[in-house]
Amino acid sequence: MRNAFADEITKSAQQREDIVLLSGDIGNRLFDKFKEVAPGRFFNCGVAEANMVGVAAGMAASGLRPVCYTIASFLTYRVIEQIRLDLGYHHQRVILVGTGAGLSYASLGSTHHSVEDMGMLRLIPGLAVLAPGDEKELRSAFHAALDYPGPVYIRIGKKGEPVVHEAEPNFEIGKALRLREGKEVSILALGNTLPLAVEAATQLESRGVSCGVASMGSLKPLDTKLLGDVFTSAKVVATLEEHSVLGGLGTAVSEWLAVSSGPAKARLLTFGTPDEFLHATTHQPSAREWAGLTVEGITGRILSALG
Repeated sequence: MRNAFADEITKSAQQREDIVLLSGDIGNRLFDKFKEVAPGRFFNCGVAEANMVGVAAGMAASGLRPVCYTIASFLTYRVIEQIRLDLGYHHQRVILVGTGAGLSYASLGSTHHSVEDMGMLRLIPGLAVLAPGDEKELRSAFHAALDYPGPVYIRIGKKGEPVVHEAEPNFEIGKALRLREGKEVSILALGNTLPLAVEAATQLESRGVSCGVASMGSLKPLDTKLLGDVFTSAKVVATLEEHSVLGGLGTAVSEWLAVSSGPAKARLLTFGTPDEFLHATTHQPSAREWAGLTVEGITGRILSALG
């Protein structure tokens, strides 16, 4: 995903002179082409993420379109005050791109895990929270973020993620992307769990279970129309995310259910990381096993819920 982001922002910078890129001391070689086509518009802000966001807010107030890029855990946890006050309160049009989100950096330990980031940021008024499912969805989401009238957080993986979409989809902030229709089960996937959702749906279909899949690339605003559709048509709705079961997609859907006035036919299952730290350095597949984010774990729980 990060390579796709670098390519897309480079193309955009050739068309828009207001785009500036700020980095938290990573991705210097990744953005060599950007620096060639947009000289003077790349700023390495060093290991000073809070300052980077403050600088970006000032740039946005001056009419520029700043994009901040660094590791998701460092861009969010240590910078929450600046995101809240410099961007949210003043409604500055800054795009935050957090790379290596979720358990992508499992080999570096809990300091690099970002599994509470979306839960924190979706509480900030006016801040859109996006998590595209693959690199093609990311490209479209980035352009949607450029046109968004407020601050945006885009959560992405690292590199080598499977591509699910056959073509670049039409990403709209506040809208989900349906990949499959299903009558009995609907899996709502957020971010880099989309390939996992598609694989789980394929397994369920092989067992005679009609299963739909949607990419919930826009966590905030949430596509409540789609939620109304799936909860009145399916028997089981499963949310899937490489994020804590608290605060993310599962929580947002639960909140919607609590205040929804319409009938809810489906049972909700939430898949995510448990409310605890992973005290181990491992790889992403092993970290997902720890969290139950496997095809076997997902299909097993869904089949049990169907009875």
